[in-house]
Amino acid sequence: MSAAKANKSKGNSFLANAWKWTQRIFLWIFIFQFLYIILLRWVDPPLTITQLVSWVSGHGLKRNYIGSREMSSNAKLAVISSEDQLFPDHSGFDWKSISKARKYNEKKPGRIRGASTISQQVAKNVFLWQDRSWFRKGLEVYFTFMIETFWSKKRILEVYLNVIETGDGIFGIEAAAQAYFNKPAKNLSRQEAAMIAACLPNPKRYPVKPPSSFILSKAAYIQRQMTNLETDPDIQEMIGTAVAKPGKLNK
Repeated sequence: MSAAKANKSKGNSFLANAWKWTQRIFLWIFIFQFLYIILLRWVDPPLTITQLVSWVSGHGLKRNYIGSREMSSNAKLAVISSEDQLFPDHSGFDWKSISKARKYNEKKPGRIRGASTISQQVAKNVFLWQDRSWFRKGLEVYFTFMIETFWSKKRILEVYLNVIETGDGIFGIEAAAQAYFNKPAKNLSRQEAAMIAACLPNPKRYPVKPPSSFILSKAAYIQRQMTNLETDPDIQEMIGTAVAKPGKLNK
């Protein structure tokens, strides 16, 4: 065998081994992230990238994860009314809103309008980082599909209310309730819950306290939406206020 053929054979062997190891690495990454997604169906996320960045950059990290039963139905209704009114009905994506946002952004590229559902925001905040790149958006689509497939809607809403940024270094509804109103999240009134929801998705620019005219106006709008939505059976089921039908046992 000539030296040229020997070198070519070694090169092919190296490429084959590299490709084999690349496949193994991606396989293990897939298995790990899949098991992590399944685990988070019951276990709270230990630390998100957004929370880590907040802590490292000096903004602090205040959070206190709580269960769904420790959250006021007002808080659940407020974020659904503000962020994603079709949350109980869609499969992770509100395609009509996405289409409207795309057309708006094409007309006014300097003023980006989002159309992320609560499920998409959970995917971004739990598994990814804050960015508008197409690569990150692609991963967001994948993780949104996965949590919609393996988590319940109630679990998605619970995680959302625990990880969402609600102030400078403040994360979750419980930390927000304690910081702004000195009370646990389960005791939030409609107005208080609406004010916290009004600061989303930019709580650093629009803090809950002291409330700006924008926050007060948006909170009033959210309360009107809460009144409109609270009689919807799907919403009632989602926030835990549904009343069992006569003759049907509660389970």
